[in-house]
Amino acid sequence: MTAFTRHDVSFPSGETTCAAWLYLPSGVPSPPVVILGHGLGATREMRLDAFAERFTQAGFAALAFTYRYFGDSGGRPRQLLSIRRQLADWDAAIAHVQARPDVDGSRVAVWGSSFGGGHAITVAARHPELRAAVAQCPFTDGLASAVALGPVGSLKLAPVLARDLVAAVRGTEPATIPLAGAPGSPALMTAPDALPGYQALVPAGTTFRNEVAARVVPTIAGYRPGRAAKKIAIPILFCVSNTDTVTPPAQTLRYARTAPRGEIKTYDAGHFDFYLGAPFEALVRDQTEFLTRQLNPAAATTAGAP
Repeated sequence: MTAFTRHDVSFPSGETTCAAWLYLPSGVPSPPVVILGHGLGATREMRLDAFAERFTQAGFAALAFTYRYFGDSGGRPRQLLSIRRQLADWDAAIAHVQARPDVDGSRVAVWGSSFGGGHAITVAARHPELRAAVAQCPFTDGLASAVALGPVGSLKLAPVLARDLVAAVRGTEPATIPLAGAPGSPALMTAPDALPGYQALVPAGTTFRNEVAARVVPTIAGYRPGRAAKKIAIPILFCVSNTDTVTPPAQTLRYARTAPRGEIKTYDAGHFDFYLGAPFEALVRDQTEFLTRQLNPAAATTAGAP
């Protein structure tokens, strides 16, 4: 197990900067690097550090970042979730590590979870120079997720959405909706495990806020990153929850099977269970093995030697 150091860094994206943690393994010159981005409205404090630490202990560098408008990253208005701008944040993170002298910018992988897992699919299709990608409980189809929420749940968001669209035109503070809420409440995620699942990931003193500008609702419904899976030329690992209440697994698996170099692992743990306890241990073990094969084949060969 390799010792490591963690550094507070930032990188430019659009009109501002994204805050990030850079993990560097001790005594490993020019290590390959894994870029980690989180899910819907989440910040890097919500267990991205746990995955990054394990990857770094295996000899990789890791960059865990928070999207613009959230947490301690820059940008206004706050709590603005723009798919286009979040994908630009991923592009900026890749450019940042490719330019760093302390990592190997030619051996880069992307790792995304939930909504970020959908972004990882999109980014992997757009960046054939990457070595690998990991999509964990990925959001792959906005229409399928909207169906899972149900028509009544979607209608409950309409009044706030209307107010926020007016705020966007006027340039005033956004009208927000909860990211996660109790079943039957107006929120983006209302499955029984959504609110307690999010709360379990939030450490004391976090920068996370359980709200997002409502204007994102129609763009989420139209975002179908799973369709890009068939265009991914690099190896990609899909880690799918068989019981996922947020990103329906049947549709995710259909998309995953279209990836030319895709690998699929399924787990009985729920969407929010992936970050903690035994499910986390199983996931991070599988992901580390995959990343070692793709980014550091010499180490994989050594590990398999008698």
